[in-house]
Amino acid sequence: MTTAPRLSFRNVTKRFPNPRQGGVVVAVEDVTLSINDGEVVSLIGPSGCGKSTLLNMGSGLDPASEGEVHVDGELVVKPNRHVAFMLQKDLLLPWRTIRENVELGLEIQHAPTGDRRGIALDLLAKCRLSDFVNHYPHQLSGGMRQRAALARTLAVDPKVLLMDEPFSALDAQTKMVLQQDLGRTLAETGKTALFITHDLVEAIALSDRILVMSQRPGRIIEEIVVDIPGRENPMARRKHDKVGGYVTRLMDLLHVDQAAA
Repeated sequence: MTTAPRLSFRNVTKRFPNPRQGGVVVAVEDVTLSINDGEVVSLIGPSGCGKSTLLNMGSGLDPASEGEVHVDGELVVKPNRHVAFMLQKDLLLPWRTIRENVELGLEIQHAPTGDRRGIALDLLAKCRLSDFVNHYPHQLSGGMRQRAALARTLAVDPKVLLMDEPFSALDAQTKMVLQQDLGRTLAETGKTALFITHDLVEAIALSDRILVMSQRPGRIIEEIVVDIPGRENPMARRKHDKVGGYVTRLMDLLHVDQAAA
C-alpha cells in the first residue's frame, strides 16, 4: 500500500485581486509538488515568485484559488494543528520568558502544565538554551531568539514544518551555527519540512531536494536531488566537492548572471 505524502500541492493556482490596476495578479500557477515523511525540501526562486504564498496555502492561512493542498491525504481548508510555521522574525512575546514562549502552543492546546513545562525544557536543552529558560527575549541575541523560536515550533510536535527564510536576518557565522542546529534537529526528530531560502548553499546543505521556481506567476521549473550524504551535518555538507556544481546549476536556472548585468 502506498503511503500518502506528508504534504502535497495538486495543480495549485493562487490569484489575488489587484485593486489599483483592476483585474487579478496570479501569484502561483498550476503548482504540483509532494514531500514525503521525513524529507526536507527547499524552495528557491526570484523575489515575488510565490514561495511564501505556497507556505500560506500549506498552513491553511490562505485558500488556493484552484487545486488542492493536502496534509497526510487530508484536504487543507483551514489552519491545521499538524502544521507549524517558522518565519523570518522570531515573534517571541516580550512579556513571557523563553520557557513560557516555547510553551505557548501547548498552552493553546490545553496541555497539562507539567507536560508542557517538561517539553519546553527538553527542547530548550536540545537548542542549547538551558541557561536562559527564565530570561526574556530582549535579553537574548538574535541567534538565541531564533533557536527559541525553533523550540517553540517543535513543541507542538507538528507533522510538517513550514519555514520561511528563518535565518535571513542573521549574520553569516550565526546563520551557519543555526543551520547546523536545524539539520541535526530535523534528522533526530524525523520531521518533514518545506524551507524557503535565497541562500543557495543553505538550500544544498539542509535539503534532500531543491525545487526551483520561475518568475511570477511561480511555477516549479526544476527539481534537483541533493546527492550529498549527511544531511544531519550541514557544515560538513558545505565543504563537499559537489557543492560548487549544484550552485552553478542553480545560478543558471535563476539566471543570476543576467540579473546582475
